[in-house]
Amino acid sequence: MYANSIIPARSATSIRTAQNESAADQDETNLPDHGTLVGMSQNPLRVVIAEDEALIRLDLKEMLEEEGYSVVAEAGDGESAVEHVTGLRPDLAILDIKMPVLDGISAAERIAAERIAPVVILTAFSQRDLVERARDAGAMAYLVKPFTKADLVPAIEMAVSRFAEIRALDDEIGTLRERLEVRKLLDRAKGLLQSEHGLTEPEAFRWIQKTSMDRRLTMRTVAEAVIAGSMRVPEETPQS
Repeated sequence: MYANSIIPARSATSIRTAQNESAADQDETNLPDHGTLVGMSQNPLRVVIAEDEALIRLDLKEMLEEEGYSVVAEAGDGESAVEHVTGLRPDLAILDIKMPVLDGISAAERIAAERIAPVVILTAFSQRDLVERARDAGAMAYLVKPFTKADLVPAIEMAVSRFAEIRALDDEIGTLRERLEVRKLLDRAKGLLQSEHGLTEPEAFRWIQKTSMDRRLTMRTVAEAVIAGSMRVPEETPQS
């Protein structure tokens, strides 16, 4: 089994890895050396999990805690999950699709509408037709049961990275049309950074975001410069 990101991407390295080298050792482009992500907090991600099967919920909690995540609340139905997420404002919500009271897709839609936290959906192979609905509801990634820690971590990384990208665009750009246009540019720029410099998708976005802040440019301007080849990027290819 493997985790399937709703938005296809290269598997990600840990988004919570701190930059270990000093600023003086960094290239002026701020491209992370050896695949290290920049500007990330060392604080553990706070997670709310919702799964009506107690055994699966327990296994999921243990996996998360073993990987350094902090499970701040558990729920057995979608309504309780939404209440926990709304009240605790976690960094991530992991929701099963089929739950009593309120299903995971409806819960994800409510959470995504408020831009509270990224959502990872848990699904079974028989529920593949529901994945499109989950994506439309705002879920960032999904996991197919049964899953392992090797499946769980990349799905979380992708969800958190995609959510950060959306939040950043919300802050920077006013209209939906502009956001869609910039998303297309960002996707092209990230693709170039991935193919030419060995970055994963989350790393590529973080580089664009940090470069825009360091140089006081919009992310759109940075993306356009990467695409045009007018922004210097080190020749070294970071290794994941």
